[in-house]
Amino acid sequence: MSWIDIGDINDIPLRGARIVKTQVGCIAVFRTAPDEVFAVSDTCPHKQGPLSEGIVHGQSVTCPLHNWVFDLNTGQAQGADEGSIPTYPVRVDGTRIMLDGEAVSRRTAA
Repeated sequence: MSWIDIGDINDIPLRGARIVKTQVGCIAVFRTAPDEVFAVSDTCPHKQGPLSEGIVHGQSVTCPLHNWVFDLNTGQAQGADEGSIPTYPVRVDGTRIMLDGEAVSRRTAA
C-alpha cells in the first residue's frame, strides 16, 4: 500500500468529516471515535447528496438529503434502502490520517 498523509486527526471533530479531493472525486473522511476514521465516497448514490454533511452515528452516516444510512465499514446502505458507496482503506499513524493511495488509483482504473 502507498499511504498518503491527508491531515491530523484532531482537525476533524468527533462525529465529523472532512473532504479530500482526488482524481476519483471527493472522498469523505469521517472521525467516529477518538482514534477511529473511515474514508468513503462523498456522494450518495440516491440523489448525489454530500455525505460529509450528513449525521454521523456509531459507524454509520445518514445522507443529509433523503436519510439513506450507510455503514462506513462496508459502504452498504442499511435498512430498506439499496445501494452502496465506495470505501477506501484509511488508518491513523500517531495523529496523522493516512489514506491508501493505491486503492484510490485502482478505483480510477475500474
